[in-house]
Amino acid sequence: MGVLLKKPLEANEKSGRKNKNIYPWVVVGLLWVVALLNYMDRQMLSTMKPSMQVNIHELQSATNFGYLMAVFLWIYGFMSPVSGIIADRLNRKWLIVGSLFVWSAVTYFMGYATTFNQLYWLRATMGVSEALYIPAGLSLIADYHADKTRSLAIGIHMTGLYMGQALGGFGATIADKFSWQQTFHSFGFVGIAYAVVLILFLREKKIVTVENNEKLVKTKSGSSVLKALGGLFTNVSFWIILFYFAIPSLPGWGIKNWLPTLFAQSLNIDMAKAGPLSTITIAASSFLGVIFGGILSDKWVQKNIRGRIYTSAIGLGLTIPALLFIGFGHSLFAVIGSAFCFGFGYGMFDANNMPILCQFVSAKHRATAYGLMNMVGVFAGAFITDLLGKSTDAGNLGKSFAMLSGIVLIALLIQLFFLRPRSNDFNE
Repeated sequence: MGVLLKKPLEANEKSGRKNKNIYPWVVVGLLWVVALLNYMDRQMLSTMKPSMQVNIHELQSATNFGYLMAVFLWIYGFMSPVSGIIADRLNRKWLIVGSLFVWSAVTYFMGYATTFNQLYWLRATMGVSEALYIPAGLSLIADYHADKTRSLAIGIHMTGLYMGQALGGFGATIADKFSWQQTFHSFGFVGIAYAVVLILFLREKKIVTVENNEKLVKTKSGSSVLKALGGLFTNVSFWIILFYFAIPSLPGWGIKNWLPTLFAQSLNIDMAKAGPLSTITIAASSFLGVIFGGILSDKWVQKNIRGRIYTSAIGLGLTIPALLFIGFGHSLFAVIGSAFCFGFGYGMFDANNMPILCQFVSAKHRATAYGLMNMVGVFAGAFITDLLGKSTDAGNLGKSFAMLSGIVLIALLIQLFFLRPRSNDFNE
């Protein structure tokens, strides 16, 4: 009888271990879709401008359109550290569900907008709701994955962002065949429905600590806000991370918001073709970059503690010549080839930001830290989005892109010289 009972118990234990090994990747899969919707909903506006400006005449000005794109970034930036602080203290599952539901509802209601002011305030509201997702989502994945799979897991999640960016590029194509109003309605409804899926399947990660040889299971909690911020701001390495994250965000956001326009100008094609061509090129190359960068980083860091930093630096290095050719190229080969190189390099950089952060910041403060990183990156993006709008009106968009390569080089050198981690997973 004892033998008969032992076999089912062993089978249950094996099944439990298997489920424990699989669920971290289920989390990545669930949040991959959220990441896709996050970027798709924000990206559609940049490619549907020609269709929308027929009904909303203020969008015919590139400067006004820049204001519309920038308000999202400013609000998103201000909310990012707040959302990180919240994510370090509350249940991240419900934060993610609520964020997705609100920005999807905003996307749905954008289809009813009839004035520039309505679009402006809806875009601002989207900035609040979308900001709540990234710090919570990335810190949840980082908690579920140890250092051997962390970069790959983050990288796979980032491919959802790129896929969303690519699908957002089809906004102009769909709007051409149907209407821009119907496009917003359809994608907004999909997000609202997916929020229900997350309620059913997503789980918060419980933190296991060991004290006096006893395992203690704790839910997500954090120290006081002032103590958390004080610890981060007295960490010199964190200041360096903030800087090297912010500088590449200038061309990163510039590519997201203005590459379709640059493609249309450089290749003399209409936006219905330039939108999908540009966003698919960046998305496909970034997809490859985050996977390659994730695998390389996870293997390299096992042999060299700076492996993640070196991987990220290689990626940034690839974006420098790419920006020059994006700015000055006018042939199909030059423009698409340079955009592909930029996407691949930026993907390698993107896959390693949170894993590098984990080498310098403890788990209980990572969402707050990434929220601050997101803030400086997005503020840089808001600045460059506004600047490139004015540059477009002046006919200097390509030249402005090329000039960004110089400041990326500065960030690369600072990253290599100053960031020297002592462990793969920092703990206080």
